[in-house]
Amino acid sequence: MSKQEVVLISLTINSTICNTMEPWWAWQFTLVTMATLHLSPCRGIEFISDTVINNVVADPRTGRLYVGAVNALYQLSPNMVVEHRIETGPKKDNRQCTPPVTDACEEAVDTDNHNKLLLVHGGKDVLVVCGSVYRGICSLRNLSNVEQLLYFSDTKGEKSYVASAEESVSVVGVMSYFTKDRDNLTVFLVGKGYGSHDSTKLISTRILQDYGDWVVFDSIIEASAVQANPFVLRYLHDFRFAFKDGDFVYFLFSRTLGVQDTKNFTFVSRMCEDDQGYYSYTELQLNCSSSNNKYNKAQAAYVAAPGEALAKNLTDSGQYGSVSATDKVLFVILTSDEDPSNSAMCMYPLRSINRRLVEIIGACYSYNGLINKKAAVYSPYSSKSEELCSNNQDMAERYRCGAEFLPSPLASKAEFALTAEPTLVRRSPMVAVAVAVEMGHAVAFVGTAAGEVLKVHLASQSEVYGRTLGEVSASKVNKNLLLDSSLQHLYITTEKKITKVPVQACHLKTDCHSCVATKDPYCGWCVLEGRCTRKQECSRSSEENTWLWAPDQKCVQIVAFDPPNLSCKTTQQVDISIPSLPRLMPSDSLQCAFNTFVTDAVMATDGQGRVTCSLPHPAAIPPTPKQQDYVSVPVKILVNNRIEVTKGEYKFYNCAATVRKHQNTPCIACVTSQWGCQWNADDHVCSDSDDAVFRPHVVRPQQSDSCPQFESPEPLLIPVGFEIPIGFQGRNLDIYMDKTFSIGTELMKNTEKEVVQEERSKFKFHGYKFSYDKQQEVNVSFHIKDQDTERKIDSTLTVVLYNCSVGREDCSLCKHADTKYQCVWCAASRTCVYRELCPSQQQQQQQCPDPEISDIIPRYGPLNGRISITIKGSNMGIKKEDIKKITVAGVGCVHQQDRYSVSTSVVCEIGPARKVPPFDITPESNNSGAVEIEVEGGRRGKSKVFFTYRDPKPSTVEPSKGPAAGGTVITISGKDLDTATKDDIAVMIAGVPCEVLSFGTNITCKTGRYRGQKVPSDKLSVTVKYGRNTTKDVPASYQYSENPKITDYHPKASFVCGGRRIIVVGNGFDLIQKATLKVQPSSDEFSADDTPTEFVQSALSKNDTVLMFDSPPANSSDSTSLQTFLQLDNVIEKLNDFKYHPDPTFNQLNKNVITETSIIIVTGRGFSKAMTAKEAEAFVGDAPCLVNILQDDKLILDAPSSQPRPSSKRQRRDTTNDLLELVVKFGHGKWPVGKVYYARKDDIPLAIIIPAVIVPMLLFIAVSVYCYRRKSQQAEREYEKVKHQLENLEESVRDRCKKEFTDLMIEMEDHTSDLGEGRIPFLDYKNYTDRNFFLHSKDGANDPMITGRIQIPEVRRAQALNQFSNLLNSKTFLINFIRTCESRPDFNPRSRGYFASLLTVALHGKLEYYTDIMRTLLLQMMDEHVQNKNPKLMLRRSETVVERMLCNWMSICLYQFLRDTAGEPLYKLFKALKHQVEKGPVDAKLKKAKYTLNDTGLLGDDVEYVVLTLQVLVHGEGPDVTPVKVLNCDTITQVKEKIIDQVYRNLPYSQRPKVENVALEWRPGSTGQILSDLDLTSQKEGRWKRLNTLAHYNVRDNATLVLSRVLHTQSFHQHQDNHEEKNALLEDDNTYHLVRPADEIDEVKSKRGSMKDKAMTKAITEIYLTRLLSVKGTLQQFVDDFFRSVLCSGSVVPPAVKYFFDFLDEQALRHDNVDEETLHIWKTNSLPLRYWVNILRNPHFIFDVHVTEVVDASLLVIAQTFMDACTKTEHKLTRESPSNKLLYAKEISTYKKMVDDYYKGIRQMVSVSDQDMNTHLAEVSRQHTDKLNTQAALLQLYQFASKYFDVIIQSLDDDPAAQNKQLTLRLQQVAAALENKSTEL
Repeated sequence: MSKQEVVLISLTINSTICNTMEPWWAWQFTLVTMATLHLSPCRGIEFISDTVINNVVADPRTGRLYVGAVNALYQLSPNMVVEHRIETGPKKDNRQCTPPVTDACEEAVDTDNHNKLLLVHGGKDVLVVCGSVYRGICSLRNLSNVEQLLYFSDTKGEKSYVASAEESVSVVGVMSYFTKDRDNLTVFLVGKGYGSHDSTKLISTRILQDYGDWVVFDSIIEASAVQANPFVLRYLHDFRFAFKDGDFVYFLFSRTLGVQDTKNFTFVSRMCEDDQGYYSYTELQLNCSSSNNKYNKAQAAYVAAPGEALAKNLTDSGQYGSVSATDKVLFVILTSDEDPSNSAMCMYPLRSINRRLVEIIGACYSYNGLINKKAAVYSPYSSKSEELCSNNQDMAERYRCGAEFLPSPLASKAEFALTAEPTLVRRSPMVAVAVAVEMGHAVAFVGTAAGEVLKVHLASQSEVYGRTLGEVSASKVNKNLLLDSSLQHLYITTEKKITKVPVQACHLKTDCHSCVATKDPYCGWCVLEGRCTRKQECSRSSEENTWLWAPDQKCVQIVAFDPPNLSCKTTQQVDISIPSLPRLMPSDSLQCAFNTFVTDAVMATDGQGRVTCSLPHPAAIPPTPKQQDYVSVPVKILVNNRIEVTKGEYKFYNCAATVRKHQNTPCIACVTSQWGCQWNADDHVCSDSDDAVFRPHVVRPQQSDSCPQFESPEPLLIPVGFEIPIGFQGRNLDIYMDKTFSIGTELMKNTEKEVVQEERSKFKFHGYKFSYDKQQEVNVSFHIKDQDTERKIDSTLTVVLYNCSVGREDCSLCKHADTKYQCVWCAASRTCVYRELCPSQQQQQQQCPDPEISDIIPRYGPLNGRISITIKGSNMGIKKEDIKKITVAGVGCVHQQDRYSVSTSVVCEIGPARKVPPFDITPESNNSGAVEIEVEGGRRGKSKVFFTYRDPKPSTVEPSKGPAAGGTVITISGKDLDTATKDDIAVMIAGVPCEVLSFGTNITCKTGRYRGQKVPSDKLSVTVKYGRNTTKDVPASYQYSENPKITDYHPKASFVCGGRRIIVVGNGFDLIQKATLKVQPSSDEFSADDTPTEFVQSALSKNDTVLMFDSPPANSSDSTSLQTFLQLDNVIEKLNDFKYHPDPTFNQLNKNVITETSIIIVTGRGFSKAMTAKEAEAFVGDAPCLVNILQDDKLILDAPSSQPRPSSKRQRRDTTNDLLELVVKFGHGKWPVGKVYYARKDDIPLAIIIPAVIVPMLLFIAVSVYCYRRKSQQAEREYEKVKHQLENLEESVRDRCKKEFTDLMIEMEDHTSDLGEGRIPFLDYKNYTDRNFFLHSKDGANDPMITGRIQIPEVRRAQALNQFSNLLNSKTFLINFIRTCESRPDFNPRSRGYFASLLTVALHGKLEYYTDIMRTLLLQMMDEHVQNKNPKLMLRRSETVVERMLCNWMSICLYQFLRDTAGEPLYKLFKALKHQVEKGPVDAKLKKAKYTLNDTGLLGDDVEYVVLTLQVLVHGEGPDVTPVKVLNCDTITQVKEKIIDQVYRNLPYSQRPKVENVALEWRPGSTGQILSDLDLTSQKEGRWKRLNTLAHYNVRDNATLVLSRVLHTQSFHQHQDNHEEKNALLEDDNTYHLVRPADEIDEVKSKRGSMKDKAMTKAITEIYLTRLLSVKGTLQQFVDDFFRSVLCSGSVVPPAVKYFFDFLDEQALRHDNVDEETLHIWKTNSLPLRYWVNILRNPHFIFDVHVTEVVDASLLVIAQTFMDACTKTEHKLTRESPSNKLLYAKEISTYKKMVDDYYKGIRQMVSVSDQDMNTHLAEVSRQHTDKLNTQAALLQLYQFASKYFDVIIQSLDDDPAAQNKQLTLRLQQVAAALENKSTEL
């Protein structure tokens, strides 16, 4: 079936389901249908395996994929549809056991079967499959159907052990041939490493057929030289690749060279394909990197042609000789032993490999193993010390494939390895490679350990240009990276998934620049089609410039416009130069689009790519933007009105706008603009250049010198606060003759001064007293206006305004100013001013005052000095040489001239403190003093603050230990630590720097990474260094401890909104000071952002073993690229398994009204990806809702019982609005999902009241009124009491329905989640067939075919039974036998069924023959029914032999389908139903339950009960207790059953102890009490005795009970020694459990009272019918799942069903009076009603379980529903219809549609041929026949032959065919042998 067909079927089914089922179920069905096939335009097609995938191979002829996984083998179509699947494990095995593994091997356990090797042999349609079990034995399977096993044998011994039993040992293989005695035999060569229990052969040749003494898989070449056995330690082979080329076979592997050196080296070995003894086996070392062979271990390889471009690069490199485009190249991925995270790809042309191998072989054969006088050859795997090589000329040419007398095997020495330089190097592990050629260029697809596949353009400088489409997996890429046969798609295999993706994604690029930017060799821009395509997809790609190749071509570009620009006030045509424009066809049209203006274009014929277009009308040109003198209009060149070829911008200029930016110089700005504008001085306007205008005052373009203008101001420096006249020049001012001008600037505060004209061209103004104090200098530009017109005339007058006082706060700084400023220090104002502003000469101070010192930094220093002191102050010199002397506390201080700042700052380094006598006393008292400084001119200054020498004394370190990774902030405390400055100190911990963070009375620093090996470290010294000469040891020590370890974290997912509580578990967290959770997008070479955003969340709480975080919100569009890290100080741990998911989506509420007992259902998508019901929150108004159930697409909430207040204040004020907002909160994310309102009690519509309550109530009231209207007031009061009771019950039913539905959904969800942990207890095939065939017999479970108690006769009779078996295999005899028996009146339906079942077992070894007999009999029966005009009655019952044969045939053929598909939903349904029934009270005597689907089995009375949890201790099985949930109203037998169910839940029912064989003891005190159903304490009511319950014994919650086995059923009376007590228990009293039978209640009551109570009981029972609906709703999912599993043709349909339905279709066509309805009935009678109903009613026919009567009653209802769904007739439902019919009335139409679709779907499937069916049946026979008791069946069958012996003899005598075969004689011989019956011979 093609992918399209699968998808079509899937979509059809989904649409059907969606139309007929509730949306939730439709979603579920869609997910199931598309489980293994995922289609996405971006992510390709996916196949997902249940287990880890080991190997993938493709069949080049069909394109099929074969997937070898752990315990499974899949056959996939090219589009990834599963065609066949076969389980290959687990198998009972142990490496110690020699195959075949039998029960004798006690060590054998279920062992996973890892696929080790897959090889396709297309010529013989065979797949070679080798696994890891049974020592690596292989099997042969049909290439067209892998389920068909062609060969397997585990009895051939060691010679058939092909692969390895160890997971870590790699195995490779290649198909080949072998010639033997002129026969060409198919073989395959295997290369494998050495496993401890494997074959020792490194290379072996395995035959695929029996030949002579050889058997299949035999190793046919005994070449002991290439073995590993004696040298296990020396050569650790890791085979990675095997291939053939020419006449040679090659193996690529890595191995070590010797014991001392464990480094791996990569080798390629070669030998001739038909080498009879591996004489030509030679190994060549391959080096990747000539410098140090860094990349030494091969990981994956691929062989492909290099293409023209790469071949030329390889040739030009000079390393490989000449390489052609068609030569083969070996592309190898290698990693480094030194750093496994580094990897590289190297290329080795096979021509170079072969050339080097010929040199090596030739050197050994002919030149004593020497090349250039150096030893080049050695023999691996050999301990021979004698001379290896010889000196025989021409031996290499004569013996190209070696010979027995020539040395072998050979290997090259390291010096003669073939070396290549890496073409690609990555700082991450590469693990797979595949290579294709596109456009003559080689493209490599490289898989990485991170799960992505990179695309690499292989060239002289290979470049990674992208990654394949598809979701990046966390698991590494499998080395089997495959291209499909068309080389258009890539199959990427990761751990459990295969994805088919296209090799290119050109179509995703929608414009030329993004297309070309990919640099993808597959892609190019198809210019005339406007799309990114492959070359062959572009229709005119052969023409020049039509298809632009992405790696080295540029998009079509506009080079120039002519004219290059145009005024916005004119229009004309423009020539556009586009040199790379492709040539157009006559049919093509060309357009230009200027913004929205489109016009036809003309392309010049000169081939220069010139296009002429008309420009838009000026009115269509957009306005010129502000601050701009042009507007850019986008230009597009279009082909055929729709395809954009190229685009650019055309500028329309506006001369009038040129003056906007330069208003002081309008004329100059106009004529110097790039647009060529001219200035009209008369009109004072800028306009387009016009050569026709000749006016005297028009300034032409670029003639700025002709503009009227003012220039050359003098002076250029102007001080603030003083008015200085400014003179300037005027030019070209003729037009302004006799005009007056004014001058101004922004700093003149809107005032303007008059300009005075001194001479014709000289002007001046008297100046202005400027004020400005923001900086020392500022440029001031003046404008000049014509006073009459206010028009600005060009002015280039710019001067510098300066302020002496800015930045010159003291005299020294003032004198340091440049002399051009004429700044002086004015003593009166103590400021620096312009000279003229301090007029008095005395005030202008010539000599600066003495230095003043304002501060010293630091004020404390260590006694040893050698720290820098910064002295702050004023007047401390003008230049550094002015500083003459500095003393600090009397100690000289060395001036640091390079750190001098004029006047304000001096830095010097102090010396040690002075010592005064006595010199041996530390100068504590005389260690402080002032700082003195002397400057040029003998001026001195002394500080008022003192500097103090002192001795810092660090004393403690806190904390005293931290992780070895560092990052711990430690605090050092002590005395006088704030000596010197932060820059002067350094902290070290045993030589490791500690980064100082803060400095003061305490010092804090952050520890560095510990460099030592011992962890935890010794206690390490901490030192603080002050300056260059003082080191202080801290008395306290610091210890590096082990880094914190993370063992687990949960949950492992979050929505991007964040806020989910994350718990991290580990140890060592107490040492951590700062724990943060960080999330950031993964960055790689494809990331646009070099500095990705980081989302951080600090820990909410922590202790030594637990950290708690809220997941940080991650505002990222691509949640899959987010990486999560946990940073614990310096320890960074990547949380690989933590995933971010997109936020969920919510649908609007369907139901907005809330009653007090309502639940709220919220739908959407993606809820369960990162949230659970416990974590989720919801609010109605301001009140929280309990989230009961959270599924991926549904939330079920409990609404608050009373109406809450609105959440917002505005809503609270609006009292008219009853709407409340429903908000769902996941972590930090909040989603309003709709408005809800509470229904008022008096507004509740009657429709809400459940019909099942109101109808009985009304009936009861009517009957009561009619019956009691004349009764006494007392009777009336009784009636009112009952009426009131009913009203209360009506109100409570709604509560009960809601509560029970919610509780049951929660419990059953927990139950089904636990179910997956245990295995489903399927019956084995024999027990399954025994129960299906013989459990219906008159003896039931005691039938001899089930018990096996049949005495098989002695040998002679056994031989006679075999003869009888041969008779049954005669079709003539068997048909006669069956007809004769059926003709006998005493051969009743039970006998016929039993006979058919015996026949099924007897013929099980030949099911093909059995099927043929069944078909023959069916055809005869069909003809009879059709001729009798009643075809619809066929197959309705099982009253004939053939009908029972059909039932058995279906049972046989559907067994595997039950195990694989339908069994699990059926078991879940059974367990859910059992769990549901046992959840409430069950009356042990009446067999009625509170929770059931069957109204007749409904427990009507409201029994009060409490759920108890018992702690059960099993006697003799250890101290562990098992908690068991029971009810206090359960009988002791019921309690035992529940305890056994729970304690022995992992055992099938048949292996559990029986209830009667166990005793239950309760020990409330010092003595124990045996609990039993009846004892002397049992309650009595008249002659009724009540069964004991837990409540009777007063057993409490959490009580401990002891379960013990007993020897006989009465042992529980062992404590009741009194004989009379025992007799009392055995009295024949009537017993009851919960309810006494209704007709026996209180016989002493009056007849009147009795009638009244019966009416009450009846009414109350009817009310409880609503429980049926509750139970049905709870179980609906399980019922639907089972129906879907057996009625879904979209998934797996057993071949037998298709085969038989096709048979019925054929017969219907053969008969005229068989319509569609009749055919539907036939199919229904043959499969659903004949088989599925039987299995549904009897789960114990397929499972090892016990079905109680109460559960059976509910199964009956579901089975009846299934039967109703399969009928064509419509069911007319009325109020009188049975409850079980009403219960599923709504769903019946849906189920009927499913049945119809099932039949239609099967009809559309591909037919199952007779051959295919026979093959399938033969396989079933082979697998199971030996398990069945065929001899017993034959003996039982013979009993029928014996009973009707004479009649059968007569029938055979009358049949000519029987006479010819002497069947009568043969039967008589059998009779004589078996029972000495007279044969009249």
